[in-house]
Amino acid sequence: MSEKKVSLWSLFLTFAKMGVMTFGGGYAMLPILQREVVENKHWAAEEEIMDYFAIGQCTPGIIAVNTATFIGQKKRGAAGGIAATLGVVFPSLIIISILAGLITNFSHLKWVQDAFAGIQVCVCVLIFNAVTKLLKKSVVDKWTAGIFALVLAGGFFLDISPVWFVVTAAVAGIILKNLEVKGK
Repeated sequence: MSEKKVSLWSLFLTFAKMGVMTFGGGYAMLPILQREVVENKHWAAEEEIMDYFAIGQCTPGIIAVNTATFIGQKKRGAAGGIAATLGVVFPSLIIISILAGLITNFSHLKWVQDAFAGIQVCVCVLIFNAVTKLLKKSVVDKWTAGIFALVLAGGFFLDISPVWFVVTAAVAGIILKNLEVKGK
């Protein structure tokens, strides 16, 4: 059975809707992306979206934008990647442009500063929820738990680029999974 071709306009509108509804940056968008792309549109499987999140985090740019690009490219090639990317960033571009014009005039007001303090706390909770969901789906055995523990400890105690953690975790995953397969 052939899959129905997704229109570029549908890709743009779907990701623009997510871009409008998501406040708090890339990580806050992950649960919405997962729900819309996997559950509502069926454009990717749960395992695929987790892989897109992982790759999106490891590549330059914002994880949600990278993920949108991957999904758009999967559905319609380069044009789909561009449509999805433009869709997800377009609302932010408009909203940030308006806010930038307003913020310079009102940032000194106490109530504006208090509002930003509240928003920052909310964003932390949204990021925490996204990380918790990713953790539950990513740490699936003793090997991934070990990699998680080592990277977490390294992140707290070492002052090195996150790129080294990603590369080291990837190499460790390859080695440990190969050892596990050979041991069976």
